[in-house]
Amino acid sequence: MSDADLQSIVDGLAERLHRSVAIDDPSIRLIAASRHFGDEDAVRIRSVLDRSIEPAITEPLFAAGIARWTTPGVVELDDVLPRLCAPVRCDGMLLGYLWLIDPDGAFTESEIAAAADAAATAGTVLYRRLLLHERSKARQEAILRELVSPDAAVRAQAIEDLHAEQLFGDDFGHFTVLAVQRREADRDAAHQVAFEAALEEGVRAVTDDVALMVANRARGWFLLVQRQPPARALVDTIAERVTARLRRLTDPAARLAFGLGNSVTDLRSVGVSYEHATLAARAALLLPGAGDLARWGELGPYELLLKLPPDDLLNTALTPAVASLEQADNHAVLIDTLMTFFDHAGNIQRTADSLTIHRATLYQRLRRIEQITGCGLDNGDDRLVLHLGLKLRTLAAAYRDQARPR
Repeated sequence: MSDADLQSIVDGLAERLHRSVAIDDPSIRLIAASRHFGDEDAVRIRSVLDRSIEPAITEPLFAAGIARWTTPGVVELDDVLPRLCAPVRCDGMLLGYLWLIDPDGAFTESEIAAAADAAATAGTVLYRRLLLHERSKARQEAILRELVSPDAAVRAQAIEDLHAEQLFGDDFGHFTVLAVQRREADRDAAHQVAFEAALEEGVRAVTDDVALMVANRARGWFLLVQRQPPARALVDTIAERVTARLRRLTDPAARLAFGLGNSVTDLRSVGVSYEHATLAARAALLLPGAGDLARWGELGPYELLLKLPPDDLLNTALTPAVASLEQADNHAVLIDTLMTFFDHAGNIQRTADSLTIHRATLYQRLRRIEQITGCGLDNGDDRLVLHLGLKLRTLAAAYRDQARPR
């Protein structure tokens, strides 16, 4: 039986019972639906049109425990017609739900048995589809990992293999990596499955182009293959959908760190986009000001500093000038002043306004900073030393905070 026969299962049951039939995946996204027999309601119509229904409907269904059902049962919700839910399983694995609608919820034993038989047959089809999907996904992930290998010969073979898979045409000439990293330390098997499921939601967000994914326990990445570089709105949508899916499956407060690499026009350069994406994700993970989605090319001096190995950065983080300032500045007033001064490109008025102090007070603090550090703020090299020193200090503090047990 081919995957195309899933529609035949739905249509056959519908014609036998003269009821509309639908099959959803485990997340209650529509897979197949029959024609209607006048028994459809607004929820079924939205499901057919949008391929999914809103959380206001799905959450009560899950709360009713349908994911644990092994035999058909009737579910009744406010403002929704009663439904027979037959879990679609194979070897005990939940693969979806088969639904019948009845305005009265008066299903006969023969109808329930027919629904159970159809669900069992659909389970076989979906299990085969799952095996094929997992095999294909594993193959694609292996190729993508080799595509960013440091070995040139391995990368060259990966490019050949990727072309052989025929996943995209010759007119798809822009390749961009979007990296994802978990913030939480909990990495048990259940959370790993939820993380992978969340990344798959990101793949589904790309409809007009191609998105491939790689996932492990705590990190993952997408390769976006497009005709043009990805629009900011698309990248934002992917990040939002991945995060929302993870929150539904795990913790409503869960957060992820995303990093977008630069677009390249040659598969041989995907490794560059991958490196930049992973560094940008590290920025999103470490630097509060970067947000949950950091884009390479918008990180300023951190793009240089993030390339330093963490151990080397920690060993050199406190430059002599900044160390002197930190030792003399018990309440970090001078350090905050200097950081604000640099953030505003040395503009006195904007710095004073940001700190809500008088210009005269700012001048006094800047003179004190020069005295302590031995640096002149009117000297380009001295300003560079202080500015980079402060950035190193910020990044080192973020590394230490990440390593601290929670």
